[in-house]
Amino acid sequence: MLASAIGTAAGATGCALVVAGERYQWGDGGQWLEQVVTHGGEPQGVLAIAPESVGPMPGVAAVLGLPLAVIRLTTETDRLRRDGDAAARKLVDDRWRAAAEMEQERRGLERDLHDGAQHHLVALRMRLALVEHTGRGVDDLLKRLDTAERVLVDTAGGVLPVALVTGGLAAALRAELASHTDVTLDIDGLRRRYPSVVESAVYFVCMEAVNNAHKHASGAAITLSARDNYRGLEFTVTDDGPGFVVRSSSGLRNLTTRAADVGGTVEITSAPGKGTRVSGFVPL
Repeated sequence: MLASAIGTAAGATGCALVVAGERYQWGDGGQWLEQVVTHGGEPQGVLAIAPESVGPMPGVAAVLGLPLAVIRLTTETDRLRRDGDAAARKLVDDRWRAAAEMEQERRGLERDLHDGAQHHLVALRMRLALVEHTGRGVDDLLKRLDTAERVLVDTAGGVLPVALVTGGLAAALRAELASHTDVTLDIDGLRRRYPSVVESAVYFVCMEAVNNAHKHASGAAITLSARDNYRGLEFTVTDDGPGFVVRSSSGLRNLTTRAADVGGTVEITSAPGKGTRVSGFVPL
């Protein structure tokens, strides 16, 4: 080590070289004598000797100029390389995070369109079949088309239903489902307001469950129940349709994933001839 060689040759108890903010020290001492080392007219570092009684070493400082310049350049180059590596890693991390956030937003929009807007599209299909069969109800069909268009635009823009934002989960469910004669709402026990992310998650889970019942159990009686209890928010959507053998599917995963995003759970139980039950819970 250079500091050790200089200190030993000088008969000092300590010697230190300070280069590019780094201190290389051999030995110790109470009083240090410091001298700036230059090369090419530019300061390259500092030579410190202890004790002071050893005296200045202009000759040593003169020959140290070039070695300290090399050390300084090497240290600064390593530091720049490390800073560059860190900046590159941060750039990659930022790009990955941005891509992940964009993908999350895309998936969120996809789920909202599937769980919210599709409910109106299914209702439109059912109403259209009725109009085709009876020749009546065109005005109602046009109103439903306007509603579906509004929901699609609002969902694509990330806008939650007005009733959900202003009145909470119970108000939103009533606004969307009260006009459906095949859906019975049992939500008088739902009085508490919850965080927006919780209310929107449960709302879309319920809408998706009702929508599934409309698609796969046409004509079945559907009951949606939701209530507060001391542990949190519980809800169920049941139908007396034909039922099915429960297997993993994107639709069912969508329900469980949305509930899991807010710390909740969803369970789907069904069997052929037994109807279907979707039950969920979000803890306080």
